[in-house]
Amino acid sequence: MAQSTRETERKYEVPASADESWLSKLDRVDGVAAVVDRDLQELDAVYYDTDDLRLSRSSATLRRRTGGADAGWHLKLPLSGDTREEIRSPLTDTVPDDLLALALSRTRGAALAPVVRIRSTREVRHLVDADGTVRAELSVDTVRADSLRDGGASASWNELEVELAEDADPALLDAVDKKLRKKGVARAQSPSKLARALDETGAGSAQAAPHEESGGSGGAAPDRAGAQVLAYAREQVRVLTALDPAVRRDLPDAVHGMRVACRRLRSCLRSYRSVLDREATDPVRGELKWLAGELGAERDHEVLHERLGGEIDALPQELVLGPVAARLRVWDVTGSAASHRRTLDALGSPRYFALLDSLAALLERPPLAAGAGRRADKVMAKAVRKEYGRLAGRMTRALELPPGPERDVALHEARKEAKKVRYATEVARPALGKPAKELGKRVKAVQKVLGDHQDSVVARTVLRDLAVTAQTAGEAGFTWGLLYGVEQARAEARERELPSVWEFASEPGPRERIGR
Repeated sequence: MAQSTRETERKYEVPASADESWLSKLDRVDGVAAVVDRDLQELDAVYYDTDDLRLSRSSATLRRRTGGADAGWHLKLPLSGDTREEIRSPLTDTVPDDLLALALSRTRGAALAPVVRIRSTREVRHLVDADGTVRAELSVDTVRADSLRDGGASASWNELEVELAEDADPALLDAVDKKLRKKGVARAQSPSKLARALDETGAGSAQAAPHEESGGSGGAAPDRAGAQVLAYAREQVRVLTALDPAVRRDLPDAVHGMRVACRRLRSCLRSYRSVLDREATDPVRGELKWLAGELGAERDHEVLHERLGGEIDALPQELVLGPVAARLRVWDVTGSAASHRRTLDALGSPRYFALLDSLAALLERPPLAAGAGRRADKVMAKAVRKEYGRLAGRMTRALELPPGPERDVALHEARKEAKKVRYATEVARPALGKPAKELGKRVKAVQKVLGDHQDSVVARTVLRDLAVTAQTAGEAGFTWGLLYGVEQARAEARERELPSVWEFASEPGPRERIGR
């Protein structure tokens, strides 16, 4: 069974061996009472990657390590800043299946093989507080790296690591960093041992992806539309890829985040067709729609369960007749298991890996259209105004319809257009600045009202089904009917609120300033 931990660390160049004056300064850091010597460790790690280094290119690492207190397989995934998640699995001869699955969004199913062996002699010291609690671990490593590829070389170096203890204040790293810098101890140039090993042994030379070599702009200047659209698209692909392991482990909000990344990316490719050739991007958009739909079953279930559970909890006890909470739990367990299985099936399908390959190709060889070389502010202002025009048309039609199922559908379509406007303004913010941000904020308020309305439409359908099931089982249907009424009243309130929210969003101020 894999175990997950978080590590927050910084790496430094080791000063001359004869000078250890930097060490004596660390017990003067706030929160550190002493620097305690620990045992010497011999660590031996073999790093695995695809032939074109897909893991290391995405700042992830997979290794099999012996020696030390945590021998086993380690998959490290980037989080933010100095922090990474380390997922550990027991020592085996082959890569554990669970780690293989968690790396799939990065490897895209390509075979893994040993690329580098790194052996380290580690001198460990603990930075402890007045109670003797370890607040950070400081290690000085003497490193030897050997390429495991044909024609590879060897390299050696020394490095210093400071790793924050679990639950320690992150400010401690800054304080230690300040002391080290004052003593002339510089931050390491490479982000990891593997990155340095790949560079210095030649195992990673000529393996960079084309989009990485060009800085991700597809050759366009920073103020051109192509560079800014590709930067946004690259970030959404990064988010989608990074959330895949969390979705597989059923972590909170992971499905929601991955689904939103699909929608943002799909919307970007639609709104900026003048920048990226639609003959290449339309098939990708279709596959992103498919993936968002597969994720949607699980996400929609999560939202409904939270909504209905909250409404039941808010009812006075005398109005809860029958095993209402228990029936909702049965509905949740059955539905969540089925929808999560559907999600996992999608993430394990050849269709999903083909989509990941298509996204990688899109970024590595961008299908730039004529608009890519034009000024970003001009191209993006036009795209935002066009998306807004579609939203205005949808809103006008929906507000003219009488209440009822047809209007419900029209409001839902307007909600989807509101999202597209928001996402178009997100892409445009670097070029258009505050007006794009303000318009996005106003449209988000419209989307929120429409979203609550649509959630009520869906909730009423589920409540009716639950009421029928309860009645068939001989249970009281009073509470389910009451909740149905609550949802109906909520939807009516959103419909009354919508005209004023839309009026504010449709004021000409932010739109007039866009493109000036």
